[in-house]
This record gives sequence, C-alpha cells and structure tokens, in this order.
Amino acid sequence: MLNIVSIFVGLVTLALGLVAFVPLLGWMNWLVIPIGIVGAAIGALSSSNGGRNLNLVLIVIFAIRLSLGGGIF
Repeated sequence: MLNIVSIFVGLVTLALGLVAFVPLLGWMNWLVIPIGIVGAAIGALSSSNGGRNLNLVLIVIFAIRLSLGGGIF
C-alpha cells in the first residue's frame, strides 16, 4: 500500500516538475524536490522499491534542472 502512495506522490511530483521546466518557473523546483523527498521516504517504508526509485530519479532530474538554472530560473 505504501508503494502505491509513493508512486502517486511521484506522479504529482512529475506533473509539478514538468511545469517547472518552463523558463522562469524554475523556482518551482524548490517546492518539487521536497515533495519528491517525502515520496522517497514513503517508498523506503514499503516492501517494494518502485515508488522509492521513481522519486529518487525525479529528485536527481529536478536537482540538475535547478542547478542549471542557477537556483532560480
């Protein structure tokens, strides 16, 4: 059950993160990354690794996007 919740949190993170890829909305990554961390923590509590891995990949992608934009853009 926790894996399903973690995947759902990951999908919400992905949806918000895609909006953050729009130029001048990169500041949203500051909101998206903590949501992904919560999803990864929930996924770590489950017996399956799918949700945790999804959230970890999203955290890395959005952290790279944040660093390329200089932390703001």
